[in-house]
Amino acid sequence: MTRKNIIIVKAMSSFYHIKEPLIHFGYDQPMEDPRDGLTLFGPYSRTNITSAKIGIIGTDIGIKIFREWLNKVEKPVKSFDNIARPFFPGVSATYELKINHEAIKQLTIDEDDIREFLNYQDSHQRVHNLANLYVDKLTKYYQEEEFIIDIWFLIIPDDIYKYCRPKSRIPITEEVISIGIKDKNLRRDESLFEDINELQEAYKYELNFHNQVKGKLLKNRIVTQIIKESTIGYEHFLSDENRILSEKKFDSAKAWNIINSMYYKLGGIPWKLSHIRKNVCYVGLVYKKIETIINEQTACCAAQMFLDTGDGFVFRGNIGPWYNPDNNEYHLTKESAFNLIDKALKSFQEKNETIPEELFIHSKTYFNDDEWEGFEEAVKNKTKIVGVRIRDDRTFKIFRDYRYPVLRGSVLELDSKFAYLWTKGFIPRLQTILGLETPNPLSIELIRGDSDINTISKDILSLTKLNYNACIYGDGLPVTLRFANVIGDILTVGVEGDVGALQFKHYL
Repeated sequence: MTRKNIIIVKAMSSFYHIKEPLIHFGYDQPMEDPRDGLTLFGPYSRTNITSAKIGIIGTDIGIKIFREWLNKVEKPVKSFDNIARPFFPGVSATYELKINHEAIKQLTIDEDDIREFLNYQDSHQRVHNLANLYVDKLTKYYQEEEFIIDIWFLIIPDDIYKYCRPKSRIPITEEVISIGIKDKNLRRDESLFEDINELQEAYKYELNFHNQVKGKLLKNRIVTQIIKESTIGYEHFLSDENRILSEKKFDSAKAWNIINSMYYKLGGIPWKLSHIRKNVCYVGLVYKKIETIINEQTACCAAQMFLDTGDGFVFRGNIGPWYNPDNNEYHLTKESAFNLIDKALKSFQEKNETIPEELFIHSKTYFNDDEWEGFEEAVKNKTKIVGVRIRDDRTFKIFRDYRYPVLRGSVLELDSKFAYLWTKGFIPRLQTILGLETPNPLSIELIRGDSDINTISKDILSLTKLNYNACIYGDGLPVTLRFANVIGDILTVGVEGDVGALQFKHYL
């Protein structure tokens, strides 16, 4: 019997709704919506982070735009009476955060250098050199200056975003510069010529400016936030009044997202889940094929661990032949599986002075016997371990006889080990839907260990509230898997050495 048939048989008897998880803010006050809680009570760690040492790196116009925007968000930012995009009260009023505008450090990128590298026809050379314009200056500051910066804002021209992504191509003009190595073997083979070796460096990295910058800065633990100039300075680039007015509608949402992310990267906890169970650890497995290596089976594995505080850490595992092109799945050896979970448990113990009572491993693929034996040996029978497979499912849709679709938090439970969970859908608080179309559910399958599918579904819905990189009502994926692709891309962007356990903020 197929899943589709089972759905028809059981739909009436196993469909129910999970109440929206609450999150706690200042004074330990619970609310549904992060923006409501922050506005009324401030962040959860409201007395821990009170000042920000900020740095800006960009062109002259980029620095000017960001300073103007930073002054703007010190005051309330209106919302155009949209309940789904509430007004932003201001940095100090919301987060009790003081920014000394006079002490902000600035590093200027020469616009002529950006224009030159943007004309490089070879995508690897273009992205590598543009990323290094920012990375080299930040690294030099880190190594030579005594004044510590908590977070650097990289304000980049839109053309960097446009032409420094995997499939970007620049227009062919007279200004195009042909520089690079066309022969793929010559890109890898060591050369006796220094200029060839310098060009070869660019081909060690994947074609993504954001990920290259993040990956190259990991070893120095430099925390950054990358923002396009037009995102916050659209009035400098638009002349059409209608387009400007359209952009203004998102001003409050941009303020919420950028400042909340900044607060988290400064070391603060904006909010905490209300009913997350103590001493329970959630680990999301991340796999990424390494495109710069010929063997298509070669991949990197990492673990994203999230504590009951909401904070997260990333551990890089071994690189090996984990990818199987026949079934499009990733699997570790027993030893590599052991090492990965052992790292997570040791880090949990350092933070909590105890080991977790339960460990939930979230993945998009199944676990084979070798992997699971490695996981079980790592917990040494002291921690209950549970394996859960989570996937975005497009098998079917459910429609309501109302104007809006199914409620967020709806569950279709097929049996004790399988359920569909709608993390997107209609939200009564916002009087709108999360998403732009009739929502698809997540398929949730208990594949290893023993637990209750209802409890697992509640946990996963709660974990959709922990995306500190955006200040929104809820996300479509649990945080254990929400950033899996980005984490994998950054860890494999140059296949450099293991940087150890780093807080999640270094990858966002």
